[in-house]
This record gives sequence, structure tokens and C-alpha cells, in this order.
Amino acid sequence: MLRILQDPVKLLLTLPALIWALSFHEFCHGFAAKMLGDPTAERYGRLSLNPFAHFDLVGTLMLLFVGFGWAKPVPINSRYFRHPRRDLIIVSLAGVAGNILTAVITVLIMRFLWPYWYEFTGRAGLIFFVQMVNINMGLAAFNLIPIPPLDGSRVLEAFLPYRYMEYYYWCERYGTIILLVLLMTGIINVLFDPIINLLWMLLPV
Repeated sequence: MLRILQDPVKLLLTLPALIWALSFHEFCHGFAAKMLGDPTAERYGRLSLNPFAHFDLVGTLMLLFVGFGWAKPVPINSRYFRHPRRDLIIVSLAGVAGNILTAVITVLIMRFLWPYWYEFTGRAGLIFFVQMVNINMGLAAFNLIPIPPLDGSRVLEAFLPYRYMEYYYWCERYGTIILLVLLMTGIINVLFDPIINLLWMLLPV
């Protein structure tokens, strides 16, 4: 955190990457839900790339300074789905897929267009692209952690036998508190590190 605060240029170039990662992540959730028959996100004005539609102060600051964070969750109504469990998985993973896609495209641009891009942008362009990859991959990995209200928990919910749902709903009630405790103690890395290492293997580097 201190290194970012001490480098105003890096902070300034990180913000566009952060805004895109959060906005596109939530947009992908809403778009997938709409394609599967759920108009809820669109009705609430959340089917948008406008960052103000998805802004969550705590989650944004956490992502910027800690490396883990979140946006305001897009409202989903699974009653519109023809196949609720399957469709819930698709919608939950859509945001993660959007972040990974962004990171892949960014890496491809760096590989094939970087010599030309660097002539115009120099160090600023390098910082922006690196942050674009790091933030999108970090957001994707963090959201795959199976703790409510993260996307990974929705995937877990879809596979859980009904007899265990009571425990899931209990965790959902205190999910944000659990996440903050795990973040402050550093225990979250036990879950995060294997996921991010696996996702890095998807990048064409």
C-alpha cells in the first residue's frame, strides 16, 4: 500500500485498470443473467460499464491497496432460470471469465504490439498494462474463493446437497466478516495463492 501511495504515477495508472476490472466483472454477471432470462440486473441499472453503478467503497479500496477486493454485487433472481443450478454457475463464473479475458487480451497486446506501443507510452504504458493484468487476475482469483458473497461460493452453492444449505446460509450471513478476518490475519492467502497460480497458467506468456 505504501509503495503505491508513494508513487503517484503508479497510483494514477492503476485506477483505470481497477475501474475496468470491477465494472467489466459485474457487467459480465448481468449480461450472462440476461442471456439466461433474468432481467433483474438490467432493471436495476446494473447492466452497464458505468463504474458508479458498481462502486463499493470498501471493496474498491481493498483491491487497490491490499490486492483483494470486490464491487457491489449484481442482483440476480434465479427464479427466471430454466436450469437454476447450472445457470447460477454460468452467471457466477461470467465475471471471473471477463477478468481473465481482459488479462489475456492485455498480454497479447504486450506481446505483439508492445514495441510500437512503448514508443508512445514509455514507462507509463508498461505500468498500466502490468497493473491491468495483475488486477484482473487478482480479482478473478479472489472471486473464486468459495466464501460468501464471492462468486466461488455461488458455484459451491450450486453443487451443495440441500441438507447442507442451512450451513451455507449461515456462512452467507457472516460472509463479509469472515472475509475481513481472513484478510487481516493473512489466512486468505492459503486459499488465494493456489487459485492465482492456477489462473496464471491460462495466460499466453
